[in-house]
Amino acid sequence: MFNLLRMDLYHMKRSKFVYVCFLCLLGVIFLCYLMVWLMATPNGQAAGLKIGLLTLDELEEGKALQEGVDLLDMFREANMDGGLYNLIFGIAVTLLVCRDYQGGFLKNIMSLHRERWTYIGSKLMAAGILNFLYLVFTFAFNAFINVLFHNMLSLPDWKETLFYLTWAWVVTMGFAALIILLCVASRSTTVGVLGAVLGGSGLIVTLLSGITNQFRLSGWEEYTIYYNLTYGPSAYTSVADLKVLVVGLVFLVLYTAGAVTTIIKRDV
Repeated sequence: MFNLLRMDLYHMKRSKFVYVCFLCLLGVIFLCYLMVWLMATPNGQAAGLKIGLLTLDELEEGKALQEGVDLLDMFREANMDGGLYNLIFGIAVTLLVCRDYQGGFLKNIMSLHRERWTYIGSKLMAAGILNFLYLVFTFAFNAFINVLFHNMLSLPDWKETLFYLTWAWVVTMGFAALIILLCVASRSTTVGVLGAVLGGSGLIVTLLSGITNQFRLSGWEEYTIYYNLTYGPSAYTSVADLKVLVVGLVFLVLYTAGAVTTIIKRDV
């Protein structure tokens, strides 16, 4: 399994999609800071009025943008809470897995590694490493951009940041396991990308929630990956805040088991 992992890490290092997805996450963070700077700081407001990007009414609305917002809040608003991170990370995982189905490469892998569960284990570990790097470096970039904008936002407590990044990694790994399952079951990049877009953006949860609410079947969405990533706690205040970790772990185990079962039973 670790030989497969080394191969996956080597390919990730040389793959353009890894860096393109990362730059997309950084670009969104920068644009969010630029928006806050334009609407909530005197220099930004003056520049926005001068070039015609803002109106006087928008300036009044923008004055409240900075109030009570720290680095962690900005990080969540930029990438995490709306599902953008899962969408982009899911696409990266899709490309990582589905490249093996091109040119019969997977057959060569399986001829050397008879225990097929090791293939899923390798992909999951590679996705976990990529997920960790994405989260850490995007948050570091978030802090760096804040410095460039003259520390517009206050610093969060480091314990809050650590708690949030820990459970966010677990929940997003549950989503990665779902994408791996979709890719292994369909052997299609299109299906994987579609799953990343519909699942990461929360579109499926939103549509199903609207339908089930008509039949008074509500509350289930609180146990979905999208809901927990969007509305999960930023700080640990009670044992109830650990629910996000439990939800993430349950989905991680279930989808991983599904992916392992699928690749064992299907012909390569």
